[in-house]
Amino acid sequence: MPVNESIFDMLQKVKIYFRNNTKPPVFCDVQTQCLAIAEKYEKEAAAVTSLMPGALEALKELTKMNLKLGLCTLSNKMTADYILNRFKIREYFQAIVTRDEVKRVKPDTEQLELALKTLAVPSDAAVVVGDSIIDMQSAKDLKVLAIGLPTGISTKEQLIKNGANYILTSLVELPSLITKIA
Repeated sequence: MPVNESIFDMLQKVKIYFRNNTKPPVFCDVQTQCLAIAEKYEKEAAAVTSLMPGALEALKELTKMNLKLGLCTLSNKMTADYILNRFKIREYFQAIVTRDEVKRVKPDTEQLELALKTLAVPSDAAVVVGDSIIDMQSAKDLKVLAIGLPTGISTKEQLIKNGANYILTSLVELPSLITKIA
């Protein structure tokens, strides 16, 4: 398996294997154990993470612009809630879609579609801001304008190759870019 596969990609392959070779309950046990391990590490990471520089300022400015904001995350609901509450940024988001709320996570478009539906925003009026290849792929597949932010997860080149229409060097630049492209 390629190293760059997510746990969700790997679980999908395991599901197919088990469906073809064993009884269905076996996969449910494997999936439950894998997600429990992932949740343990998510909790640990959430306790030591910090907001990206400029994130709070950008959220405040985007809110002043009367934009509807959504968050799509591969984290589970408990971890997402912990981070949103820890940094007191929940109030800025009108839609929060965690992996618990969908059957298929990014790069599948299901999470993004649910966020747009919740926000009552059509895809041609939306913008996705992300720091990973899967964020860009999801936006591209749904024909949503994609803004990449290289943070170390993915490089500028990878973001562009996978669908980024624009690249930011800092979240502080986001409100002015939104104004420019609106």
